[in-house]
Amino acid sequence: MSGSTKNKGDNATLEQALSRLNFKPRPLEPGHVWLAGAGPGDPGCLTLEVLAALAEADALVYDALVSSDVVAVAANAELFFAGKRGGKPSMKQDDITALLVRLAREGRRVVRLKGGDPYIFGRGGEEALALARENIPFRVLPGLTSGLSALAATGIPATMRGINKAVILATGHAAGTDDDIDWAAIARTGQPVVVYMGMANLPLIAAALLDGGLAPSTPAAVIVAATMPQERTVVATLATIAEAAAAAGLASPALIVVGGIVAMRAALMGQA
Repeated sequence: MSGSTKNKGDNATLEQALSRLNFKPRPLEPGHVWLAGAGPGDPGCLTLEVLAALAEADALVYDALVSSDVVAVAANAELFFAGKRGGKPSMKQDDITALLVRLAREGRRVVRLKGGDPYIFGRGGEEALALARENIPFRVLPGLTSGLSALAATGIPATMRGINKAVILATGHAAGTDDDIDWAAIARTGQPVVVYMGMANLPLIAAALLDGGLAPSTPAAVIVAATMPQERTVVATLATIAEAAAAAGLASPALIVVGGIVAMRAALMGQA
């Protein structure tokens, strides 16, 4: 016999659940800037603190990866689009920082909203440093980083006993340039790598990892629009992932995952 006297049909509403949580958000004060993460896309991935901040904001500076449903939460805010897209005209980082400073000095309640987490390849650290130098009060509201939550949403465990003891988050936008990272060193770790901003350079990245010693048969995947209705995942091998992604018509923004954890997807999704 259960120790609970609650009837099965007496389900708590979301409002009741929130009241039991006793969540009391900190007020967003005039002249303050909060750097917030929107998670991978689905509004359900917002944290309570980010949700509360959006409701309080009177100025929202948001990125291209933030969905329209999430932007709509900031019903009382003036909207400032600051999205970036590789190879396309976009707002310069210095201009974004200057906008945040100006809005704060005007006494606005500012939320700077980014996809994923502000501090994971989101340039949140740069913006926080600039605000600190200008003596603008700021706070960072963490978000679910896409590099991990997208894996979970698509059936790929970021860590799996017997497969990996670490996971590497890397950026692929500089592949093939003098500013590139050492892909051979990453390959030698034998640990899975999740690559942000690497879709345009996927052939170069795959070739560099192969040259670094990873086997051509190493499982690999490309994930587009994780957690969203248009989500798509293509699984192949490291040797064939660039060709498979191109054949499927996948395009940025996307995440690239390389390593043994990708092979778990078939079993977890009932495809084995």
